[in-house]
Amino acid sequence: MSRRPAVLTGSLLGVLALGLTAAPAQAAPLGELPSPHRHTDDRTAGGEGPRPVSDLLDDRAPAGAPRVVAHRGASAYAPENTLAGADKARDLDIEWVENDVQRTKDGELVVMHDETLERTTNVEEVFPDRAPWKVGDFTAQELGQLDAGGWFAREYSGERIPTLVEFLDRIVENDQKLLLELKKPELYPGIEEEVVEELRTEGWLRAGKRQDLVVQSFDADAVRTVHELAPRVTTGFLGKPAVSQLGSYAEFTDQINPRYTEVDEEYVRAVKRLRGAQGKQLEVYTWTVDDGPTAAKLAGMGVDGVISNRPDVVRDAMAAAGDTAPSTDAGDTDRAADDSVETDDGTGPVGDGSGDGQHVRG
Repeated sequence: MSRRPAVLTGSLLGVLALGLTAAPAQAAPLGELPSPHRHTDDRTAGGEGPRPVSDLLDDRAPAGAPRVVAHRGASAYAPENTLAGADKARDLDIEWVENDVQRTKDGELVVMHDETLERTTNVEEVFPDRAPWKVGDFTAQELGQLDAGGWFAREYSGERIPTLVEFLDRIVENDQKLLLELKKPELYPGIEEEVVEELRTEGWLRAGKRQDLVVQSFDADAVRTVHELAPRVTTGFLGKPAVSQLGSYAEFTDQINPRYTEVDEEYVRAVKRLRGAQGKQLEVYTWTVDDGPTAAKLAGMGVDGVISNRPDVVRDAMAAAGDTAPSTDAGDTDRAADDSVETDDGTGPVGDGSGDGQHVRG
């Protein structure tokens, strides 16, 4: 998409001149970061060579209202990270659904938020001698014996922990889109490669489909790995890096996704002055927002997405505040436009040109 040249101000030059400082507590360690430098995008067409960040600055607000994402499904109204939760989001006309992915003892990718099973299943009754009931200590067959819905409401008794494949299939059936979080990847070495391979096998990396996908994590090295494995897949870092570090994060992520209590308009503008790993303007998604006034305030700050247990409440509040229906595809249009001339599976080079709130019961 075309962009008008941005004017460098003294304050912006000051930001660019900052060296890397220690990441704040909420930002995961980055491992070996590149040394401080002017962030460039060297994947332009026509042999133009690297472009300095000064050519990429853009202060424009997102088109329309922020996209609304159902946190672990519509988890205020149905059990989180279940097929029922995704279906409830569909019933509320919510297009984007967030989930969390972990791995069983025997290598099956499953959808579950907590590292342990007791909060959202009846594991203590079924396997009373298996404390502390960690996801990675159980096989997929054992997890299949658990009730993942009865804790929430009687009507959901018998709901099961879905495998990633089952969840992907349901999202496709519902004509929805997926914000996939790699949960605790440090507990599951190699899970990045396994998730990318499963997404490829299920057709989510093909041109025309990958714009329906964002992969995010609190672990910056995991986000970097996903970007290296599938450079055309949109990635998101969960946390709030220091402004002075944003250029380095932009090397491997397309979104900076902090907790909503840590967001202000100045930070949103600082993020959106840079382009991300795919050469498009960095986006900001924030979590977990369940009340209308807060959602409307965040929309006014220019965030691109709001993740919510009550996505209908957030959607309606932002629509009323902005006197316009929230956009569910602003930004997706750009990815779709790129895909229209691509036939690769998301692993080729990028040509020129995505959290942990308390569960709220209904």
